[in-house]
Amino acid sequence: MKSTDFKKIIKEAVREAIQEELKDILLEAVRSPKQIVRESYTPGPPPPNPPSYAPPSIDFRSKYAEVLGETAMSFTSQDAQPSFKPQGDPVNGNLGSGELGMDQIMGLLNTK
Repeated sequence: MKSTDFKKIIKEAVREAIQEELKDILLEAVRSPKQIVRESYTPGPPPPNPPSYAPPSIDFRSKYAEVLGETAMSFTSQDAQPSFKPQGDPVNGNLGSGELGMDQIMGLLNTK
């Protein structure tokens, strides 16, 4: 048997089964007693008013500024030790030779 013939047979069988079931469903719907549906709507109480926005009593901007001010470190050229004098040509990428001592690094890191 060819596959096309087999498909035709299956389609016809499915079509017949669906038609029979639809007939049964429609007959059952027509024969069933009708129920009268009465809808009544009674509005409930209105929802409560949403709470109004009240700004917080704490001034967060000033609190954040205080915290940032306490933790901020401000370095100037006066904080650097005068013995550090970089050599070379930083414009052309040559930083020069030399070493930076730990005392110079610690001098930059010490806070007042």
